[in-house]
Amino acid sequence: MQGIILGSFFWGYIVTQLPGGRLAERFSGKWLFGFGVLCTAVFTILTPIAARLGAGYLIAVRILEGLGEGVTFPAMHIMLSRWSPSFERSKMSTFVYTGCQVGTVIAMPISGYLCQYGIDGGWPTVFYFFGAIGTLWFVAWAFLAHDNPLRHPRISSEEQDYILQGVGSINVSPTHFKSTTVPWRHVLTSMPVWAIVVSHFGQNWGFYTLLTEMPTYMKNILGLNIKQNSVLSAFPYLGMWLFGLFASYVADRMRGSGVFKTATVRKICNAVGCVGPAIGLMAVTFLGCDQFWILTFLTLSVTLNGATYSGFQCNHIDIAPRFAGTLIGMTNSFATIPGFAAPYVVGVLTQNQQTLEQWAAVFHIASAIYVGSAIFFALFAAGEEQLWSQVSIEDEVQLNDASSSSDKDE
Repeated sequence: MQGIILGSFFWGYIVTQLPGGRLAERFSGKWLFGFGVLCTAVFTILTPIAARLGAGYLIAVRILEGLGEGVTFPAMHIMLSRWSPSFERSKMSTFVYTGCQVGTVIAMPISGYLCQYGIDGGWPTVFYFFGAIGTLWFVAWAFLAHDNPLRHPRISSEEQDYILQGVGSINVSPTHFKSTTVPWRHVLTSMPVWAIVVSHFGQNWGFYTLLTEMPTYMKNILGLNIKQNSVLSAFPYLGMWLFGLFASYVADRMRGSGVFKTATVRKICNAVGCVGPAIGLMAVTFLGCDQFWILTFLTLSVTLNGATYSGFQCNHIDIAPRFAGTLIGMTNSFATIPGFAAPYVVGVLTQNQQTLEQWAAVFHIASAIYVGSAIFFALFAAGEEQLWSQVSIEDEVQLNDASSSSDKDE
């Protein structure tokens, strides 16, 4: 039942991926992202009530949280495609997405403290606190965020010109996006797209295995209490955040040097971010119950995983900036499957058998999927915008004229 409850979030999450990407492209990434987070925050506050009513209610609330959260990555990818110049793309996307790791680093120790000293029995305070933080965040987002540089009321003309030159003015034109249809035949037959799909799936299998099951492993195998567990579980994500930022800086320097092609940089980063964790997880299976070295290799595994933010994670924008929201909606739909499959597999393998052998099987599976997805990405990934995503000169002139007329009307 625990595996089902943990995985139920992803049942809702997978449903809104593709619609979220398309809605963000055609209308507003800002508002779609904002309302997605707000929805999740509200249902987070309601989680303790649902839990006390019964497992069915808790599963339903988690599904609804997933429905709201499912639009966030596609919406943010569209905003990145309109705000991040080409040679700053790795840094900007990593800075944004590693916010998830910063949140994890902060939330885990706070959660452990609130479970011990909070109101209403302790653990419900965690949901009340972070749900309230998410609701307050939405207010700030509504006033401070803007869909693209053309809409920002306080941006300087120099900065606006710099960004538009880096992303292409056509890629921030509202008229352009509303008049564009997705070339699904080309998308579904594109090997670079499937390279991202496979890598996204493999990365998420390993990541979700660690994210959802590491506290259980630390408690049952390493014998750590909830307070120790919450603090130590946060360290790997601190490493992932810092290493992700470092890797993104190196990636953009490599791309800007003119020596390395974008595809080469993406493949190198992806290999480090997937093969590195696989080696770390395999090492754990030979260490018995040695707390120090197990925690060291688990931390190293999650830390190295940060390089994927400069690998497949921003590759959607490289190969199809016009359809970045739709593409990440598509790849994240496949990559959401591990969200409920990985905890279920772990639950089946370790049910009533919390042994080193059973957990070794868990880590072997994650390692094999990590390596397999990295190999597929290395073989088939691309770094340049695909022909089916490019706009003809005639269409660009027409769309720019229409966009200029629209801006004048406003």
